[in-house]
Amino acid sequence: MENLKDVQSEKDIRKVALKKVGIKDLKWPVSVMDKIQGVQNTVATLELSVKLPSDMRGTHMSRFVEMANDMKSLNPKNIELLLIQLKERLQADVAHCKIKFDYFVKKPSPVTGIMSPSNVVCTFETELSDKYNFLMTVNVPVSTLCPCSKEISEFGAHNQRATVSIAIKMDKLIWIEDIVEVAEESASSPVYSLLKREDEKLVTEQAYSNPRFVEDVVREASLKLDKLKGIVWYSVHVESMESIHNHNAFAYTENEFKFEQ
Repeated sequence: MENLKDVQSEKDIRKVALKKVGIKDLKWPVSVMDKIQGVQNTVATLELSVKLPSDMRGTHMSRFVEMANDMKSLNPKNIELLLIQLKERLQADVAHCKIKFDYFVKKPSPVTGIMSPSNVVCTFETELSDKYNFLMTVNVPVSTLCPCSKEISEFGAHNQRATVSIAIKMDKLIWIEDIVEVAEESASSPVYSLLKREDEKLVTEQAYSNPRFVEDVVREASLKLDKLKGIVWYSVHVESMESIHNHNAFAYTENEFKFEQ
């Protein structure tokens, strides 16, 4: 085989270190741990990178894909092993991995009990330097109904879709389903993929009897996360796609301490 020149490994004389060098928007089939079924298959978008020393001209991009190809399933331990391999193969001090994917939670409609999958968007953001950092974000669609609109109207109240984005750091396994439950219970009502007329009636009435501002949803989620064992840091962001305004409403909070659990 012809001996090809390794240009990426050439020395660089400009002495500028790069915090991240790598690949992104790589679509990849993955399997994810599922609380009910054990595992589910989905498609993820990967971003992999390493810190590049000031004296190295470039990194070997193909090795990122090779490492992704060896990853069997998505869980905190396997991603840490991936980052260890990236550091070793690419001679880097720091490695990063960001994985975004659709995750499906099966739930029954509230009256007819028809099962259907509801998707949430999840992101794992990880970094390995001298220690391993793992951040999980789950974006959950919900419904909110305005308490002010209900109070001042003779009948009806404006309601709309909202997104609850919960990010957590943990010291033991927290299931995606647990975060979905926190988000849905904090809103006026969950949303469903499939509803019959009887279900729609209940969901509409449930939201009307449980009005929530975005501020309410954030506070309710925060109180629930405070009680969830294994979380050492969290943030909650709620955005409401307002149905009668030409703007969205949002609220945000995060904890500023480690829980003593």
